[in-house]
Amino acid sequence: MKRKAVFPGSFDPITLGHFDIIKRGISLFDEVIVAIGINADKKYMFSLEDRKRFIEEAFKDEPKVSVITYEGLTIDLCRKLNADFILRGLRNPADFEFEKAIAHTNRRLSKIETVFLLTAAKTSYISSSIVRDVIRNGGDYSVLVPDSVVVK
Repeated sequence: MKRKAVFPGSFDPITLGHFDIIKRGISLFDEVIVAIGINADKKYMFSLEDRKRFIEEAFKDEPKVSVITYEGLTIDLCRKLNADFILRGLRNPADFEFEKAIAHTNRRLSKIETVFLLTAAKTSYISSSIVRDVIRNGGDYSVLVPDSVVVK
C-alpha cells in the first residue's frame, strides 16, 4: 500500500521552509500531495494560479510531488485521495500548540495521522507573512523562497 501524505497550506507564497518540509517528506512517503487550500474570506498576495505554478515549477523534476487545490476540510480531501497522513512543519512552540489542536481534532474525526517535521534551523524563521512583508517593502525576497517564486 502506498504511503500518501497531504501537505496543506495557503502557500502565499511557498517558502524555503515549505520546500524543505516537502523535500524531507519525499523520503518518508511514496507520494506527497501539496494541497493549496482555498479560503474565500482570505486576501492573498498571489493568485491561486501563481501559487500553484510556483510549487509545480519548484518540484518539476520530482515525480513523487503533485500539487492540487481544494476547499473544505483537509480530512475530507485525504479521504477522497486515499491519503492516510497529513504532513505539517513546525517552526516553534506556538506552531506546535496550534497544530496539535488541529491534529487532535482531525484524529478525533478520522483515522488520519498527522506527521510533524521540525523545520531546518536555517529556515525556521521564515514564514509566508514575513516574505509578503519583504516583498511589499521592496526587499530581497529571493533568499527566502525557491527560485520559482517571481514577483511581477
